[in-house]
Amino acid sequence: MSAAPDALLAQLHLHQAAAALPGWLDRAAREELGYADFLAGLLEEEAAARAAAETQRRLRQAAFPFAATIEQFDFRSRPELKRQVVLRYLDPTFVAQAGTLTLIGPPGLGKTMLAICVATKQVQLGHTARFVTAQALAGQLGRIATVVGRQRLLRPLLTCDVLVLDELGYLPTESAFGPALYEIVAGRYTRRPTIITSNKSLTEWAGIVQDASLAAALVDRLMDRGQVFYLKGPSWRTRDRRAAEAAAPEAPA
Repeated sequence: MSAAPDALLAQLHLHQAAAALPGWLDRAAREELGYADFLAGLLEEEAAARAAAETQRRLRQAAFPFAATIEQFDFRSRPELKRQVVLRYLDPTFVAQAGTLTLIGPPGLGKTMLAICVATKQVQLGHTARFVTAQALAGQLGRIATVVGRQRLLRPLLTCDVLVLDELGYLPTESAFGPALYEIVAGRYTRRPTIITSNKSLTEWAGIVQDASLAAALVDRLMDRGQVFYLKGPSWRTRDRRAAEAAAPEAPA
């Protein structure tokens, strides 16, 4: 006796097709589907499941600190960010043209969230991404004693399709950080897109990398391939608390 179709599908690692087979058999009988339509529908479900699983794998590899999509970003509270301009970075051309996006402003304005929104969309379009904070990168560099170890650390940051470098300038870094940052930006320049968030204006980057010439070279490459957005306004983290305090009734004297 030949094996059952669902068992054969599972044996071929077509697990979603195996799970969907009973439903498609019922539909084929009910709608009198032809063999080609039946098979195409079944395999489309398998392909969609595999694509979704691959997207989830790339999202895990990206190591975003939290999930965020552009639909969740509140553009009304950041009028300096024009929605239509930002939406350009959600297009496949952002990767194809190896653009850059630099978001600058005080903490709590949504820089990290917006960077994750853009990178997440690119992952959904089929690209790879990596997220790292400047402080984490600096700490990892400080623990590496060999050239081979340094190359192993930087390689994923150089080769991923989209890189998010978060919180540049928030905390002091060692002297080795500046050259490594330049190597990353220069290595990705004209090849792959980079997103950077910082609480320091571009004119203050010399203090971050401890070298004015190095900072100028970094800024030159970032400006050549993309845009810099300065965010301003109240922090999102304290907005809800202020609103609650304003709505709270006054305590009796």
